[in-house]
Amino acid sequence: MNTKISSAQGAPLAGVRVVDFSTLLPGPMCSLLLANAGAEVLKIERPGRGDEMRSYVPKFGSGSVNFALLNQGKRSVALDLKEPTAVQQAVALVRQADVLIEQFRPGVMDRLGLGYEAMRAINPSLVYCAITGWGQYGQLAGMAAHDLNYQAETGLMGLTVGSDGAPGLPNVLVADLVGGAYPAMMNILLALRAREGSGQGCFIDIAMADNLFPLVYWGLGNGFAAGKWPIPGGDLVTGGTPRYQVYRTNDGRYLAAAPLEQKFWENFLRVLEAPHLLDDAADPGGIREAVAAIIATRSANEWLERFDGVDACVSVVKSLEEAVESPHFQQRGLFRERIASDDGSQMPSLPLPITRCLRHHAGDRAPDLGEANPDALQS
Repeated sequence: MNTKISSAQGAPLAGVRVVDFSTLLPGPMCSLLLANAGAEVLKIERPGRGDEMRSYVPKFGSGSVNFALLNQGKRSVALDLKEPTAVQQAVALVRQADVLIEQFRPGVMDRLGLGYEAMRAINPSLVYCAITGWGQYGQLAGMAAHDLNYQAETGLMGLTVGSDGAPGLPNVLVADLVGGAYPAMMNILLALRAREGSGQGCFIDIAMADNLFPLVYWGLGNGFAAGKWPIPGGDLVTGGTPRYQVYRTNDGRYLAAAPLEQKFWENFLRVLEAPHLLDDAADPGGIREAVAAIIATRSANEWLERFDGVDACVSVVKSLEEAVESPHFQQRGLFRERIASDDGSQMPSLPLPITRCLRHHAGDRAPDLGEANPDALQS
C-alpha cells in the first residue's frame, strides 16, 4: 500500500488514495463510502462545469443538494481529459493512487490513455474499478441505459404489477446503488485485502445489471430447480399469499402486513378477530379479499393501537418525511451528522451503511470545483 500522510489516522482506509473519474450516482456513492472509511478521494471533474450533479436542483447554497450529499469530504481536481497535458496530470495522480474508479462506457478510458493495462504498467498495485450498466463485454455492453432499463432487463420490474397488469415504476435506484455502488466498494475492499499478500492490484468489472440477479435469489432457485419461474401476484413475496400484502384502511392509508410464519399469522388473525381465516392454503385469493375487507373497516391508527405489542409484522406505510421523523430512527441517530453549504446553511448527511466504530468524519462539505488543483497537481 502506498504510504501517505492522512488526516484519517486510525480509520480503516487511512493512507488509501482514490482517484475517482466517475460522475452522477454509482461511482460517487462508492467513493463517498470509501471517504467515510478514511480514504483520501480525489474527484476528477471537467473544468467549468464539473460533475453534472452540480447543476441539479434543488439547490444547497450555490451548489446542488445531490452533489453535496454524494461528494461530502472529497477533494476536487478539474482536468480537461481531452487535453494531452491534463491526461498526463491524471496519469501522475494514478501513479500514486491505490484505487481508480471510472464509470465510462467500455473503451473510453483506453481511448483517453487511462485504461487498465496502461495504468497497471505504471502502477502494478493499482486496484482499478470500472462501473458500467452491462459490463465490459456482452451484447448490451455499449447500450445507453438507466436504472429503469436494468430493472426491466433483469426481470425485477416484471415481478410487481398493478391491478391493470402493468409493471410499476420503481422509485428506488436499485441498480445504481445495490447493483453498482455497494458491490464496487465491496470488491475494492477485497482487492485491497488481496493486495496485502500479493502486492498486485487487479481489474474490477462491476456490471450493475449482473448484480441485480442475487436480489431475486428465491426466484432463480425456484426456476432453476423446479422449473417454476415466479409470476407477479403468484408467489410468496409477489402477492400470492394474504400473509404478505398491502391492505387499505378506511382513512386512505395502508398497512404493510407480513405475518408469514404461522405464529405471526395466528396473532394477526387474533387481532382481526377472524380465526375462521386461519387455513389460507386452499383459497389464498379469497382469504386475501376477506382480510382486505376487515382492514378496510378501521383507520390506520386504530389498527396500530390494536396491533401494539403484538408480534404480527404489521406496519403503516409511511411517507419519507414521516420515516425521517420516526422516533426510532431519531433515537438511532441516523440524521445526526451534518453537511454545510458555502452560504452556511446545513442539512443532515446521508446515513451511510458504515458502522460508527469504523467511520471517519470525512469533512463538513462537498468540494468547490477544482479547489484541490494547486495541491494535487504539484509536480
